[in-house]
Amino acid sequence: MFDGVARRYDITNTVLSGGRDRFWRRATRSALALRPGERVLDLAAGTAVSTAELRKSGAWCVATDFSQGMLSAGRSRQVPMVAGDAMALPFADDVFDAVTISFGLRNVADTGLALREMLRVTKPGGRLVVCEFATPVIPGFRTIYMEYLMRALPRIARAVSSNPDAYVYLAESIRAWPNQPQLALRLSDAGWSAVRWRNLTGGIVALHRGYKLG
Repeated sequence: MFDGVARRYDITNTVLSGGRDRFWRRATRSALALRPGERVLDLAAGTAVSTAELRKSGAWCVATDFSQGMLSAGRSRQVPMVAGDAMALPFADDVFDAVTISFGLRNVADTGLALREMLRVTKPGGRLVVCEFATPVIPGFRTIYMEYLMRALPRIARAVSSNPDAYVYLAESIRAWPNQPQLALRLSDAGWSAVRWRNLTGGIVALHRGYKLG
């Protein structure tokens, strides 16, 4: 499915988010507080547009994704790329200063296993930032947003996406995803410490951050 949306993935995301995708990428980079020379894993990186944003910090960043079609579509960004499964990462223990996953944790078959794998490859004292769709915190806006997801989003996707049917799945997966406190609990259960979250765009998206104890 993700191979099928790769060709127009970036432009589709920008259109569907009203351009907010750029803000969410910048906010993720800021939340990671990266320093030059640090090693960063950008998981579910897709076409590596998020990896290119992280690289602005001066950190060494590697894009990893299950979809080789997505990675191929982002090859022009000239960042290190490794095809890999979030539930069985192809990296040694304790090698990354930070790990991040943007809009990809929702698509992993076993969320807990993926979060434990991220913990495994992170150095003691390192951190995780999850950028993911969330539950809007303004009641009236929440209703409008859910209507947009189920009605308008698939119609818009038909006009701009290379695989519009995939965006029906997108809408359904967002509706079924845990809210902010529930996701924070999943991070804690997987072994991440001091888990906190910050809402973006009224809670359409949330940044969850956790740390690996030494």
